[in-house]
Amino acid sequence: MAKARKKETTNDALPEEKLPWKMKLQYRVLIGSFLLLFSIGLLLAFVSFFIYGHQDQSVVDELGNRSEKAYNWLGKIGAYLADLFIHRGFGAASFLFVKLFFVTGAYLVLDLPLKKLKNTWFWDLFVMIVLSILFGYFATSLPQLGGTIGYEMNLFFQDFIGKIGTLLVLIAGLVIYLLFKIKMSPESIKTFFESKKKEIKDDIDSMRPTPSDGAYNLEEYAVNDKEEESHIDYDIDEVLKPTSQFEINKEALKPTISSYSEIELEPTLKTEPKPVVTSTPLTVTPVETPIIKTNDEAFVIEKAQDEDTIEENLAAKIVADFGEFDPTLELSNYKFPTIDLLKEYASVGITINQEELEENKNRIVETLKNYGITISQIKATVGPSVTLYEIVPEAGIRISKIKSLEDDIALSLAALGIRIIAPIPGKGTIGIEVPNKNPTMVPMKTVIAAAKFQEAEMELPIALGKTISNETFVVDLAKMPHLLMAGATGQGKSVGLNAVLTSLLYKKHPAEVKFVLVDPKKVELTLFNKIERHYLAKLPDSEDAIITDNSKVINTLNSLCIEMDNRYSLLKDAMVRNIKEYNEKFKQRKLNPENGHRFLPYIVLVVDEFADLIMTAGKEVETPIARLAQLARAIGIHLIIATQRPSVNVITGMIKANFPARIAFRVTSKIDSRTILDTGGADQLIGRGDLLFSNGNDLVRVQCAFVDTPEVEKIVDFIGSQKAYATAYMLPEYVGEEGSNVNLEFDISERDSLFRDAAEIIVTAQQGSASLLQRKLKLGYNRAGRLIDQLEAAGIVGPFEGSKARSVNIPDLVALEHFFNNEQNND
Repeated sequence: MAKARKKETTNDALPEEKLPWKMKLQYRVLIGSFLLLFSIGLLLAFVSFFIYGHQDQSVVDELGNRSEKAYNWLGKIGAYLADLFIHRGFGAASFLFVKLFFVTGAYLVLDLPLKKLKNTWFWDLFVMIVLSILFGYFATSLPQLGGTIGYEMNLFFQDFIGKIGTLLVLIAGLVIYLLFKIKMSPESIKTFFESKKKEIKDDIDSMRPTPSDGAYNLEEYAVNDKEEESHIDYDIDEVLKPTSQFEINKEALKPTISSYSEIELEPTLKTEPKPVVTSTPLTVTPVETPIIKTNDEAFVIEKAQDEDTIEENLAAKIVADFGEFDPTLELSNYKFPTIDLLKEYASVGITINQEELEENKNRIVETLKNYGITISQIKATVGPSVTLYEIVPEAGIRISKIKSLEDDIALSLAALGIRIIAPIPGKGTIGIEVPNKNPTMVPMKTVIAAAKFQEAEMELPIALGKTISNETFVVDLAKMPHLLMAGATGQGKSVGLNAVLTSLLYKKHPAEVKFVLVDPKKVELTLFNKIERHYLAKLPDSEDAIITDNSKVINTLNSLCIEMDNRYSLLKDAMVRNIKEYNEKFKQRKLNPENGHRFLPYIVLVVDEFADLIMTAGKEVETPIARLAQLARAIGIHLIIATQRPSVNVITGMIKANFPARIAFRVTSKIDSRTILDTGGADQLIGRGDLLFSNGNDLVRVQCAFVDTPEVEKIVDFIGSQKAYATAYMLPEYVGEEGSNVNLEFDISERDSLFRDAAEIIVTAQQGSASLLQRKLKLGYNRAGRLIDQLEAAGIVGPFEGSKARSVNIPDLVALEHFFNNEQNND
C-alpha cells in the first residue's frame, strides 16, 4: 500500500500540465521585458530624432556604412526606427506606439489577461491615424509632425472631398473618440459643470463668518473695581499712531467715558483686534493674536517682529505717503529726442524685382540639377540687401552635397557672398542667401520708429537693423551681457557703435544709463561730448569725459572695477542678486540712503579699436577688462568692445569666453570668421553694414541701420540744450602708479606695515610692479600702489616707465638687509 501511495504521489507531480505553464510564464516575462525595454529605447530614439533628425538623414540611407556617424541617442538603429515610425509613418502621433508597447510589456510581465488590451490597441491606433491626418492638415511646414502617412492621407482626402470636407472628417473622428472612448456626452458635461458650481458655492458659504464668531463681548473680561459706574477708555488709533519709527504718540492718551457694553471688535479685525485700555488693567487675548499688556502709565507691546518686517512696514508707509522713489525726478522736464531728428531717405522700403528673382531661382535650380539634385519646392524671402531662397530637396538628397556646391552656385549667379544654411534652424529647409543687385539702405529712423523697438520691455534695448525677413531686430544688452564687435576696416563697426548709442539715447533717461566712451581714433565718438552732463561718466580729475588718450584708459578701467566692488557691497547689504532687484527695492524705499544706498544707473563701457588700446597701453588693460567681463554683468556694467580681429594676443580666451554675444561684419578670410564667430560665414558678407549676430549657437543675418554724423549731431544738440546735471556721473577716484600728484617724500614712521615684506618680494622677483604685490600679499590695488610709491621714495625701485615694470635698484636680499641696517643707523 505504501508503494501504491508513493506511486500516486509521483504521478501527480508529473509535469504534464505545470511544466508547460512554467515555460509559458517564462516566455511571457521574456517577451514582456523585451517590449518594456524596446518602448524605452523607442522613446529615446523618437526624442533625439527631433533634435538630430536632419543630421541623420544620410545615416538612414547607408546603414551598412560604418564611416557614417549617427547622432541619434540609439545610434543608427535608433535613427532608422525613428525615421520609419515618424518620418515615413504617423509623425508625432507615433509616440503612442511607445505607450502601447510599454503597456503590453507590463501586462505580460505582470501576467494580466491580454484581452483587455484589444480595446486600448484599437482606440490608440484610431487616435494615431486621426492625429497624423490632423498634423498633416495644419502643420504643412513641419512634415515631421504628420509623417508621410498623415501627409499622403491628407492629400488623398483633399483630392476627393476638399479641405473643408477633410476638416469635417477630422472633427467627426474626434467626436467618435469622445463619445465611445471617453464616454463624454452633453449630459455628462452639464453634470460636471453643475457639480463644480455647487462646490464653489459651498466653499464661499463656508468662508462667511457666523455672528457668534465675529464679535467679542468684553463685559466678561472686565474687572470690577471701585469705579464701576464709569470707565476711562483711550482712543487706541491715536495712541498707536507712530510719530517716528519706534515712538508712540503719548499725547493722544485722552480719556473718554464709555461703558464696556459699547466696545465691540469687528469680525474683519480677527488677526489684529484693537486693544481696549481702561483705568483697570485689561488683557484681551483673541485666538492667534500677540499678547498685549497695558497699564495706566505706559504701554508694553510684546510682539515677535524682526527688523526686516519693521523696515518693510515702514517702507510701505513711506511709499503710501510719498509714492515710490523716482530717479528721473531731478530731470523731470527732460524730453527724449524726437524721431524727426533722424534723416528720412527717399529709397526706403524693399523693392521686389520679379525678373531678378526668377532669374536667380532658375539658375539655382539648374545648377543643382546639373549635379543630380532635384528640388521639390523653392521659396524666396526678399530682405533689404539679401534674398533668402529656401529650397526643399527631394527625398534621399544629402544635405552635405548641397553644402559643398556653395562656390558653384556663386559662380552661376555671378554674385558675391553666397551663404548656404543647411538646414535652417527650426525649419525643414535649406537656405541660400543671395545678395541683391540693388541693396536697400536701412535708415535709423525706420528702426527707431518701429513698434517692436518702441514697445520693447527691455532694460537696455538696442535696435541693430533689419533681418532678411525685413523685421526690426531688437536685442537687450543687459541679457547679452557684453558685446564683441569685429570686422575688417571700413565695414561698418563705427556706424554700428553709433546705432547702439543712438538706440539707448532714444529709450533710456539720463538717470538710468551712463556711458564710458573710449575713442582712440579721437574722431568717432567726440560728438557725444555735448551730452557729458546728461549721459557720460568720467573720473573726478579728468577734463574730458571721452577718453582719447590710451594712457588714461587704465585708470578708468580700474575705477570701474572699484565701482563694481562698491556696487556688489551695496547688493550684499540689500540682500539682492542683481541691479534690477536692487533698484526695485530702492524705488520702494526699502533701502536707507543714509547707509550709502543710492539708485544705480546702468554703465555701458564702449571701446572703439580695442587692438590699438592693447598695443599702446600694454597688458595692464587685460586684468580690469577680464574682471569686468566676468563679474560686472550682475551690477549693471556692460562692455561693448570693437576690434578688427579678436585674436588671442588682443582678446585673451578668458575675456572672449565672457562675450557670448558677437557681431561680425565682413572679413577677408574664413579664419577671421572663425576667430570672431567660432564658425564660418562672416567672409561671405557683402559689407556696408551687412553683419552676422550670434548670441550662442544661432546666427542671424542683419542689415545694420545707418545713422550718419549729422543725425548724431542733431540728437546730441537736442539733448545738450536741455537742463542737465551739475557734473557728469563721477566714477570712484583712482590713482595709478603714474600719478603725478603723489608725494614721494614719505616719513619712515608712516611706512606701511607690509613695507619690508613688499621690499623683499620686489627684490626677490627683480620686478617692481603693483600687480606683483597684489598677487603675493593679496592686497587691493590702492594699497599696492602706495607701497610702490613708498619703495620709490626709499630708492628701492625706480620711477614709472609706462607699460614696463619699474627697475629694481637693489640686487639681492643681502643688499636689502644692509639697506635697512643703514637706515636704522642713520636714524
